[in-house]
Amino acid sequence: MRTPSAHDDAQYLLGLYLNDHLAGSSAGVELLNRAAKSHHGRPFGPQLERLAREVVQDRESLKEIMRSLDVSERRSRAALGWLGEKAGRLKLNGRLFSRSPLSDVLELEAMRLGVQGKRSCWLTLRTLAENDDRIDTAQLARLLARAEEQGEALEELRMRCASRAFVPGHAGPARTARPAKARSLPRGAY
Repeated sequence: MRTPSAHDDAQYLLGLYLNDHLAGSSAGVELLNRAAKSHHGRPFGPQLERLAREVVQDRESLKEIMRSLDVSERRSRAALGWLGEKAGRLKLNGRLFSRSPLSDVLELEAMRLGVQGKRSCWLTLRTLAENDDRIDTAQLARLLARAEEQGEALEELRMRCASRAFVPGHAGPARTARPAKARSLPRGAY
């Protein structure tokens, strides 16, 4: 029986790492596509649609890099990313059957975290490229620059949505009236 070498172990760990990022990418694609669809025809729609297209391209770039490094896609891990995004829809946003301004804030935070994770992956691959000529450093430079731009765009959108959601009287989408707060009973009236 052959004992695994350090190279085999490193390749195995790299495969897990890249497949985890691929799963996160799948979740990001789903989330951005849904956000773009829900904002279609609204002020944030075009920007979210552009970001969604870019994230699809970034996922394809990751797959290309994985192939160049002889890392197989583990479809079960990608499916977990897809399921994770679907489960993420089950959040308490203050409304049972409709979107809340809080939904936008939380989704944009999740998207921004995803972009930060993707940027970290590109940085890791750039470090690996110092010892592995199978990795295209020019491609990584472009991917890193785009991740920076995506993060900045998402942060700007997040702050705008946070202002709309949390700053009283801030110009934003019409809000439905909140139910009146229940009056407290006088002491001893229970």
